[in-house]
Amino acid sequence: MNIRKGNPEDMKSVLGLIQELAIFEKEPEAVVITEEDLIRDGFGEKPLFHVFVAEIENDEKQKEIVGIALYYYRYSTWKGKTIHLEDLIIKEKMRGTGLGSALYAEIMKQGKRDNVRRVEWNVLDWNTPAVKFYENSGAKILEEWRVVQMDENGINSFLEKL
Repeated sequence: MNIRKGNPEDMKSVLGLIQELAIFEKEPEAVVITEEDLIRDGFGEKPLFHVFVAEIENDEKQKEIVGIALYYYRYSTWKGKTIHLEDLIIKEKMRGTGLGSALYAEIMKQGKRDNVRRVEWNVLDWNTPAVKFYENSGAKILEEWRVVQMDENGINSFLEKL
């Protein structure tokens, strides 16, 4: 297994993993992003995200990306610079191999290198294996906080009312 920074050529595989996650989370139709979006947004002059990829040599002796950790920087008025781990995705066939732990550790190392005061992410309450993994790592799951989002239709509807 090799963990490295992702590059534009990896984005087809990254998109495949994002789509696999959407299926796991029972929202396959929710993914509207394209490979071109990922390349533009992650590798331009001011990248909006960064990604670590985990690759293995498959049965055909070719390198295959089997996991990703996609993150970006945020700013907290209380903590300063933070990392938001958007997605930690492991191909189903590779779960339980330690790959998730290795990518998770790479994110924490990146946070240490960047001197951030917090790394944060979301986890679905029904994803019991992930919840246990994070709790066992020492992460705190903030039960009293709620994730709030405004989707594209909601934004348009809100603005129409102004």
